[in-house]
Amino acid sequence: MRATALLGGLAFVAVAAWWNHPQDRKSFGCSDLAPGSVCAAGTGLVQTIHGADSAFITPDRLPPKGVPGAIDPAVTQENIDRTICRPGYARSARPAYAITGRYKRRLMDQQHPGQSKADYELDHLIPISIGGAPFNEKDLWLQPRNGRANAKDKNDLAYVLWRLVCRHEVPLATAQKAISENWIAAYQTYATPQNIAKYHFRHGNEVVAGSSTK
Repeated sequence: MRATALLGGLAFVAVAAWWNHPQDRKSFGCSDLAPGSVCAAGTGLVQTIHGADSAFITPDRLPPKGVPGAIDPAVTQENIDRTICRPGYARSARPAYAITGRYKRRLMDQQHPGQSKADYELDHLIPISIGGAPFNEKDLWLQPRNGRANAKDKNDLAYVLWRLVCRHEVPLATAQKAISENWIAAYQTYATPQNIAKYHFRHGNEVVAGSSTK
């Protein structure tokens, strides 16, 4: 019993280290082991934590039906190099905190009375960085900062999509549709370990991605 517990603990530590160091993932050998092995189970746990298994995602991980997403009509495929792909665009287009902060407080009072505002981000479902409307109630929702499929994970996705759109590898409309219809499914498609490593994503770049408003 002790040996099994020790083996499981070591496997979990190894998987955690693998997740936090994308450059080392190709050398991880779990894929060569039997599906029922401790190592394979640990890999599945990491995938679940990061939203790969949508069966374990609670309803609050996706926006309410009244928030389908909204785009800025001034941003088009033809002008992305002059708008969203220009350095500083998302920051300049973001509404002032005096506006978003007041709206966040209103949503918190309606949806999560008594809870801490620090536990949620006022998120643009379609990020400003890929042409989301800067301030439109159909594009703004309270996203949990903790747990599976959280705000940080969506910021990872927003950054990857921004890079793919600005490299002209994914059409703007395709990126907007994917993240607004089901951002968790879009995460599985686009925010792969390879893409996150390729674009050298750092969690301090949320402002560049233009998804959250604090």
